[in-house]
Amino acid sequence: MAWRCSGRSNSDLIRNMARQGIITSDRVSDAMAKVDRVNYVQRPGDAYQDSPQSIGHGATISAPHMHAHALENLLPYIRPGATVLDVGSGSGYLAAVLHHLVSPAPSPDNPNPPQGKVIGIDHIPELVGWSKHNLERDGLGAALQDGRIEMIVGDGRQGYIPAAPYDAIHVGAAAPTLPQALVDQLNAPGKMFIPVGIYSQSIWEVEKTVTGQVRKRELMGVMYVPLTDPDRQRNGA
Repeated sequence: MAWRCSGRSNSDLIRNMARQGIITSDRVSDAMAKVDRVNYVQRPGDAYQDSPQSIGHGATISAPHMHAHALENLLPYIRPGATVLDVGSGSGYLAAVLHHLVSPAPSPDNPNPPQGKVIGIDHIPELVGWSKHNLERDGLGAALQDGRIEMIVGDGRQGYIPAAPYDAIHVGAAAPTLPQALVDQLNAPGKMFIPVGIYSQSIWEVEKTVTGQVRKRELMGVMYVPLTDPDRQRNGA
């Protein structure tokens, strides 16, 4: 179970999520192993707790098991060379993991892998600035400079048209209803992982087929902070 996944280190945390069947693919495990959560939280001593944590400004970094669920769910669409949108990008943690999935480093077997793009969008300027600092501290300054990672201040409920369409969209806060703008910006084919609801929330999987047909499926009940405007978020409304 998710609450059993906390560890003493990043590798402990990942190993425990694999033991519980939350992480099932080597690609997700390897990408998460490349991004140490301690670089993306405010309380380093709690970095490997499998729980959401406050990062200030009314925002949280999601529990590790929810990031793992999202990555596994979206994995067929976050292949090398893909374009991904992370709405409510917060501390930049998931943008970093997504980067390693869509822009893998060269290897002897693949010296020139396709390079993708990750857009992180958050409406709190202080969080966007902090996320860039975190990414640079984690060795991803070059990806920020060359545009493979782009962290944007903006209203994620409206997506980010300049980089659309997106092969995958992750939303890290609960929308009261499914934002049509995000559905419109999904590639065909493409997939979105999004919490929806106010008092009763569920993760929705929204998949657009190659012909543009949109299929929606509820996956699990959750409790996320709301996807709202900056003033309401700061005030906890």
